Amino acid sequence: MIKIIIADDHAFLREGIKKTIQDELDMKVIGEASNANEVLEIMKDSDADIAIIDISMPGKSGLDILKDLKAMKKKFKVLILSMHPEDRFAIRALKAGAVGYLTKESAPDELVKAIRTVLTGRKYVSKALSEKLIDLLSDDTDSLPHEHLSDREYEVFIKISSGKKAVEIAEELSISVHTVNTYRARILEKLSMNSNVELTQYAMHNNLID
Repeated sequence: MIKIIIADDHAFLREGIKKTIQDELDMKVIGEASNANEVLEIMKDSDADIAIIDISMPGKSGLDILKDLKAMKKKFKVLILSMHPEDRFAIRALKAGAVGYLTKESAPDELVKAIRTVLTGRKYVSKALSEKLIDLLSDDTDSLPHEHLSDREYEVFIKISSGKKAVEIAEELSISVHTVNTYRARILEKLSMNSNVELTQYAMHNNLID
């Protein structure tokens, strides 16, 4: 039996994932979490085979959880299921230790396929992302400035570039407005920019936001 943990702060999405998994006779959901602390608490004593985790949850992000699991020396396979398009977070997630990345728009049968793929020891990404990874590996040009942001800085950067206010970002990430502003200052410094408008223009130019 393949034992699975689901972590997403939206209950109806967890139910949708559970329904997909319950249709498979050899798969079972043995735990659910709605935030980072619950994920880590459940996984501390769990013998699950795989955890399906959203990137954006209250408190620590899915990328932070990956790092915590690595520090805990847990050998869970982590599959990221996110609302964010692959080209924005997938590469970071894979570098942080995820074994696969799917968007929430993916068909249910693709989720099942991803679970079975990663349990064989392989990584799972869509065909489009695999082609992008090949392009990146064959590209000899220097990395872009935003690639030097930390995972949390990048997350805040995307939200700012999408037009979200500091108060909204603080609420979504369960951090203070002061912390959001601190991240913003670091982002502006690292990207050599002076305003949110410049951040948005940069993000649009590099296809990081719609």
